Amino acid sequence: MAFVTLERKGAVGVITMDRPEALNALNDQVLRDLDAVLDQVEQDPEILVAIVTGAGRSFVAGADIGQMSTLTAVEAKAFGAYGNGVFLKLENLTKPTIAAVNGFALGGGCELSMACDIRLASEKAKFGQPEVGLGITPGFGGTQRLARIVGVSNAMELILTAKTIRADEAKELGLVSHVYPAEELMDKALELANAIAANAQVAVRQSKAAIRRGLQTDMATGTAYETEAFGLCFSTEDQKDAMRAFVNKEKVTAFKNR
Repeated sequence: MAFVTLERKGAVGVITMDRPEALNALNDQVLRDLDAVLDQVEQDPEILVAIVTGAGRSFVAGADIGQMSTLTAVEAKAFGAYGNGVFLKLENLTKPTIAAVNGFALGGGCELSMACDIRLASEKAKFGQPEVGLGITPGFGGTQRLARIVGVSNAMELILTAKTIRADEAKELGLVSHVYPAEELMDKALELANAIAANAQVAVRQSKAAIRRGLQTDMATGTAYETEAFGLCFSTEDQKDAMRAFVNKEKVTAFKNR
């Protein structure tokens, strides 16, 4: 892929947005590359967790304004639909995803981070949805995910003022879980990814799916899905091995992930 790379580090796949000369801005080709890399991650049985990060001093500075500036309304709608489709694919990967936000995460970059399951940030990271300052709305899920993550009032303020916030402010709002010195960010992201990868993966993926589905529905429907996921886990070898070990005051050293 020209602008998105995938590197295996044990059970972790590191997806890097790699267009540093443009601060990793999203254009058609970057989105196509990301789309293809997500398929690789989903299909690779050796990758259990994925980390998304950016090359250089930016995570993703936004969508490519130069490309967008000449779009017609019809073309812009198609661009937004494609970007939203790619980000929904990221959100709905069966495997957990971690955004390691190393720098600017503005517009489409903030939206990309929000499509991941967990967000970690460097102290140098900046977040924002500046679109209204350019005469447009967020186009890749920002109006939907931000309110779900930080609450309606905070999302309204961030989007309607177009302001940029620091990593510590993002943490205070709940937009990111942890903030680290820049030189520690990837090590911390890999540490977290490996901690997730060490658990029973059927249970991990069912838990992710239950949380994601529950966010889109009412409590009764969400708990009904959780009940199905809970029951399914009892058909796995990992459940039997882990509970047998617990009862015998032993510890499972490695899960079979089946």
